[in-house]
Amino acid sequence: MDTAETRFISRLTRATVALVLAGGKGSRLHELTQWRAKPSVHFGGKFRIIDFPLSNCINSGLRRVGVLTQYKAHSLIQHLVHGWSRFSLGSKEFVEVLPASQRVGGEWYRGTADAVFQNLDIIRTHNPELVLILAGDHVYKMDYGPLLAKHAESGADMTVCCLEVPIEEAAGQYGVMTADGTGQIIAFDEKPANPAPVPEKEGVCLASMGNYVFNTDFLYDQVIEDSDDPDSAHDFGHNIIPSIIKNHKVHAYPFRDPETGAQAYWRDIGTLDAFWEANMELITVTPQLDMYDKNWPIMTHQKNYPAAKFVFDQEDQRGEAIDSMVSGGCIVSGTRVKRSLLFSNCRIDAQGTVKDSVLLPDVQIGRRCRIERAILDRGAIIPDDSVIGVDPDEDRGRGFRITPKGITLVTPDMLGQKLHFTR
Repeated sequence: MDTAETRFISRLTRATVALVLAGGKGSRLHELTQWRAKPSVHFGGKFRIIDFPLSNCINSGLRRVGVLTQYKAHSLIQHLVHGWSRFSLGSKEFVEVLPASQRVGGEWYRGTADAVFQNLDIIRTHNPELVLILAGDHVYKMDYGPLLAKHAESGADMTVCCLEVPIEEAAGQYGVMTADGTGQIIAFDEKPANPAPVPEKEGVCLASMGNYVFNTDFLYDQVIEDSDDPDSAHDFGHNIIPSIIKNHKVHAYPFRDPETGAQAYWRDIGTLDAFWEANMELITVTPQLDMYDKNWPIMTHQKNYPAAKFVFDQEDQRGEAIDSMVSGGCIVSGTRVKRSLLFSNCRIDAQGTVKDSVLLPDVQIGRRCRIERAILDRGAIIPDDSVIGVDPDEDRGRGFRITPKGITLVTPDMLGQKLHFTR
């Protein structure tokens, strides 16, 4: 990248306000989002999903960021205050929370477009040239600078980030678009049952990532007009984009790896199976998502725990972890952990096994337990001699949730532990 282009991108990032939409329920995650919003769900050993778009902003040079919250936002707001308030340096640099506060019309956010509409007065105070709207519930690493530059160079009114997704995966889940040879979007359907394929590419369609760039005045006009429509769902995918593609310049921006040109890593952790699989990907030898990349760090907040510890070295009780990730504060006492991911401050007692599992923070596992292909939610206390993830019928009979791919979810509530963790 030459100096002139670098300066162009730098100017654009300074002239942009980013809005992260973080009010989603994540209902397909079932009990995992019973006490937290989807962007607040833990991921990758020590992070939250919201940390990825926020880290992308900071690493891209975007330092004016608002996070729009709504559904069960307490743990999310706590995380933002403790982990991201250091960027709050007045009007020049900030990561600030914009909760649903009935600023306009006495209503909560009715949709993604309405969430932006209800904060127009705040956006106007920063006088941005561009507004970058981001989904707060996806895991990926992306430099938003080239996206902003491409938007400006194309002369588009709006740009939609997209990627190629298998048709069966996109059906009923993602917004799907068709673009012409210049990149202009000529058709858009929100969560169609039968997505239109990419021309000359069987089995894949062009799906929206939920990330948009708007020229600021154009955004104002569209969300204000949409707010006056009583028949609108006040959503960018359902209403705004389909209504503007015929008479305005709306471009698609394919999300690709800047070095290889191949499709970049992106995960919508929308189901329990997807959550388990995305975490399991991280413990492979060379995962697609490099969490050890010093040039693009993922930032977060966590307590100052001591280093992980493994104790006992006897035949019947040896503390060890193989092909696993183990976070700070964990103590593995005389138990074998294999192909698993342990979040902060987990404790595992002796003479047991943990395989192919994800343990969220503060989980405690008793002696002689056998845990396989499971997700243990934060604060769960597993009694001695428990067997989880081996017999689906037995797990289901105990009130645990079994996913379509056979993963067992266990929460404190399922165990009769009314902790109601919201952190």
